[in-house]
Amino acid sequence: MNTLFDGIAEFVAVARLGSFTRAAGELGVTKSAAGRAVSRLEARLGAKLLHRSTRRLTLTADGEIWQAHCIAALAELDRGAENLTIARSKPSGRLRIDLPSAFGRLYMIPLLMDLAIRYPALMLSVSFTDRRVDLIGEGIDLAVRIGVLDDSPDLVARPLGVQQLVICGTPAYLSEHGSPDSAEDLAEHDCITGWRSELQAAWLLKQPDGTTAPHIIKVKHEFLDYEAMLAAVRSGLGLAQLPLWLVGDDLRRGTLATVLEGMSGGQLPINILWPRTQTLSARMRITINEIARTANTFAGSTPK
Repeated sequence: MNTLFDGIAEFVAVARLGSFTRAAGELGVTKSAAGRAVSRLEARLGAKLLHRSTRRLTLTADGEIWQAHCIAALAELDRGAENLTIARSKPSGRLRIDLPSAFGRLYMIPLLMDLAIRYPALMLSVSFTDRRVDLIGEGIDLAVRIGVLDDSPDLVARPLGVQQLVICGTPAYLSEHGSPDSAEDLAEHDCITGWRSELQAAWLLKQPDGTTAPHIIKVKHEFLDYEAMLAAVRSGLGLAQLPLWLVGDDLRRGTLATVLEGMSGGQLPINILWPRTQTLSARMRITINEIARTANTFAGSTPK
């Protein structure tokens, strides 16, 4: 089937080189194929483009006009291809990213701000949710998720690390209420949890055989997210099981202390997800690689 562009490359080459033979050699086709392509082009345009003789080829008046348009069009296509090459090597355009609320604000946002400064053509749309999102259905380019992932042939996951949970409280709270020596001792403490849908709250604890199992606790306070839970623990309201990346600085400063050392066995994978595609744009590729490169800075995570 003839298209608008059929014969243009052959015509431009013949007009420039003055020979079907030389044009065919340059394009890697036979002389007859080049001739037929130009003839089909002339028939489609309803205009004679070349004066053909046994000794030379020259452009007709229509051919000169058409040659100028073809050269301009091919130059524009070359510029388009060059722009695509640049786009593949330099982040540009809008990138929609969905992040876990606390982890995203503390660890992802500084990294994304740095990327936005380094690449001014990059435009960010960032949302914070702790629920599972439909990346493809909601038009999300990248998502960072903490937890075990469902198998999906439509998504690619790249491990970033492992979230380690610890149980902690303030020295003042522990001084007043004592430090628990066993899982059973937690029943005597004020426990702070996140908002839950289950009837009974539980913390993940390591068992003597090395496995991890939920241990039901008595809840004193519930808060919607990790940052609110951390604020409650810092205020001395009780104990909470929190990620090490969230409380690492408090533990180093001594404003919080861990309890039940070695028993708090909650570990969850941290991954970055994106829809499966044959090629990644520069904004996707560079952002993914930058997040993975800095994964070893996540306090309390084990980089992959």
